[in-house]
Amino acid sequence: MQHDLFDHNASAESDPVHSIQEHLARLKDRIRYHDYLYYVKDRPEISDGEYDRLFRELAEIERTHPDLITSDSPTQRVGAPPLDALGKAPHEHPMLSLDSLVDRNDVLAFDQRMKRELETDRIGYTAEPKFDGLSVELVYDGGAFVRGTTRGDGTTGEDVTVNLRTIRSLPLQLQSGSRAPAHLAVRGEVYMRLDDFHALNRRMTEQGDEPFANPRNAAAGSLRQLDSGITAGRPLVVTCYEVMAMDGPPPSSHWDELDSLASWGLPVPALCYRRRCATIEEVLAFHHETEQQRDELPYEIDGVVVKVDRRDWQEQLGMKSRSPRWAIAYKFAPRKEITKVHKIIVSVGRTGTLTPLALLNPVEVGGVTISRATLHNADEVARKDVRDGDTVKVERAGDVIPAIAERVPMPGETRSAPFSMPDRCPVCSSAVAREGAYFYCTGQAACPAQLKGAIEHFAAKSALNIEGLGKKTVAQLVDCGLVQDLSDLYTLSHEQIVGLEGFAERSATLLLDAIAQSKTVSLDRFLLGLGIRQVGRHIATVLAGAFGSLDALMSADQDRLQAIKEIGPEISSSLASYFQEQSNRRVIDRLKQLGLTITECPTSQGQASLPLAGKSFVFTGGLATLSRDEAKSLIERLGATISSSVSKKTAYLVAGSDPGSKLEQARLSGVQILNEDEFLTLVKDHGAN
Repeated sequence: MQHDLFDHNASAESDPVHSIQEHLARLKDRIRYHDYLYYVKDRPEISDGEYDRLFRELAEIERTHPDLITSDSPTQRVGAPPLDALGKAPHEHPMLSLDSLVDRNDVLAFDQRMKRELETDRIGYTAEPKFDGLSVELVYDGGAFVRGTTRGDGTTGEDVTVNLRTIRSLPLQLQSGSRAPAHLAVRGEVYMRLDDFHALNRRMTEQGDEPFANPRNAAAGSLRQLDSGITAGRPLVVTCYEVMAMDGPPPSSHWDELDSLASWGLPVPALCYRRRCATIEEVLAFHHETEQQRDELPYEIDGVVVKVDRRDWQEQLGMKSRSPRWAIAYKFAPRKEITKVHKIIVSVGRTGTLTPLALLNPVEVGGVTISRATLHNADEVARKDVRDGDTVKVERAGDVIPAIAERVPMPGETRSAPFSMPDRCPVCSSAVAREGAYFYCTGQAACPAQLKGAIEHFAAKSALNIEGLGKKTVAQLVDCGLVQDLSDLYTLSHEQIVGLEGFAERSATLLLDAIAQSKTVSLDRFLLGLGIRQVGRHIATVLAGAFGSLDALMSADQDRLQAIKEIGPEISSSLASYFQEQSNRRVIDRLKQLGLTITECPTSQGQASLPLAGKSFVFTGGLATLSRDEAKSLIERLGATISSSVSKKTAYLVAGSDPGSKLEQARLSGVQILNEDEFLTLVKDHGAN
C-alpha cells in the first residue's frame, strides 16, 4: 500500500489536484492500513494520538458530507440501531464440522487411511490451532465486506453482519493492490484473547454482574447481540483459516491459502503458531509442543486442526455428510482440576461486602468448564497463600461457585507478591472498612455495584413489591444513568422505560403503575427495602414496633438502639452509620418529596392493644393464595408473633397443603388448627387487608 504518498496534513478543500472524494478515500485507506498493523500484525507505526487525529479528520469530513459515508468506512464500526431479531442467511458453501480425535493411534490411523485412499506413501499436512470460539462466514464483494453469518446448522446461519463490522481486526475493505478476488467467502473464528476475557470478567464481577463461564461463551454471547453497540464494547477478534468460495482458481495448497488470505489483509494464524508438516510424525510433534505451550498462548484453544495440505487431494478425498474426509481436530486432553490463577480480583456485593475471586485459566471441574473461583475472604487467601500466577487445585460441589482447594507448588516458580485487600472500592473508589473477617465498601448506594443490588432488594416482594423491576431491567436503568439512587425510580418517565431493551408500550405502563402503587408502604417493609447491613425482615419488624415512625428511628443514638431487645452492638452500629451518612438521608428526604408515604406502625406500647396481641402462630405446609412472608406480615401487623415450633404458647397452627409433623404436634397439644380459608377469615375479621 502506498500510504506514504498521502500527506494527511493537507486540506481536502485546498488540494488543487484531488477532489474531496479522493481525499476521503485516501484517508480511509490510511486508517485501514494502520488498523491492519495494530489489530492484525500487532506492529503499529504511529502513535495513538496520531491515529486519533486521522480518525477525527475522517469523522469531521463525513459529518459535513454525510452523503459520502460508506458502509466500509472505519467510522462505521461503532454499531447500528438495535435489531428486533437476527435474520437468517444461507452459506455459499456448507460449513462442516470436523471429526475429533484424542488418541494418538487414531491420528496415525487417519494418516494410513489418507495414504490408502490417495494411493501414496507420503502426505504433507498443515497443523494450526483449533480456536475455541464461534465459527463465521465472511463475504467480500469488490473487496468490501458485505455479509457475515454464524455457522448455524452448517447450511444456514444467523446474519451478524452489523456486529462483525464492530470487530477491529476484521477488515471492512481488503487491501488495495493485493489482487484480491472480486468475490470471496472466507471461514473464520471469532473469539476473545485471554487477557481481554479476564479483563471483561473482572469488570463484570466487580460491578456485581454475572461473568462469562469461558471465552467461548463470552464471544458467542457478544457476537449474537441484537444491539451491536454492546458488541462494539466487547474485545472480540477474528482469525480466518479457509477460503470457502472465490472468483478464479484457489491456491494449490492450504498453506498457500493462508498466505493468500494474509496478503489480502485478513488475519490468519501467526506463523509461530502453525506448521507445514511433511509427515504425520511432524504433526504429532507439533501437537505435543502446542499442548505443552497451551497455558502460555494468548487465546484459548482445545486442540490442533490437521488438514491434508494439497487442495487437489482435498477435492479427491471429498466430504462426508457432516465433515470433510481430509481434515480432523486432534483435541487436547481436557484440563482437570489443576489450573493457573490469572489474577485475584475483588467482587462487590449488594451490601458492599468485598469478596476475593480468582480469575482462572478455564478448567474442567465436574464436567463444567469454569474460569473463576471464590476465595471467600482475605483471611482465607492468606491461609491458603494464593497469589496471582499460582498453580492451584480447584474443587466444585453442586452448583455453587467453585473454590480453590489449595495451591500446587511448582518447581522453580517465581511467585508474585501476596494478595492484600484494597483500601478503596474497585467500583466507586469509596473507602473500604473492615468488620471481623470481612471488608466492605462504605459507598453504599453511591457505588454502582451496590446500587443495582440495592434497587433489586428495594423492589423485592417482601419490601416495596415493585413487580417487573427485575435484575435485567435494573441493570439497564443503572447502566444508562436513568437511576443513580433509589429515589430516581419515582422520576422515571414512560418514554425512558420504552427505550429499554425488552419494553414496549404496555410493559412500560405496567412497570410505571407498579412503581406508583409502591408509594404507600409500611415502616417495616421500607426499612427492609433500604437494605441496611444487619437489618433483615425480622429486625425491620422489631425496629418498626419499637419506634413506630421513621423519624423516631433516624434520630435514635446507639445507646437508644441497644436498649431494644434483639438489637446488639453490630446492628446498632450499622443503623447509626447508615442514618448518619448524609447521602442516605438525602435519598430518604427525596423519596418523601416524590410522594412516598411511610405508614407508621404501633409502638411496643401500642401493640398491646392490637387485635391479635400476645397470640403466637405457627405455619406448616404451603399456602395457595399467599406466600409465607405475606401471611406472616399480615399477622405481625395485627400484633401477633410467629414461632417456628409448636409449644404450649402457640395459639394457632395454620395448615396449608402437604403439612409436616407440626400438624400432629398441634393436635396432641390441643392447639387450634386453621386451614387457609379459616386463617384468611380470621385476619380479615380482625381488620387486616
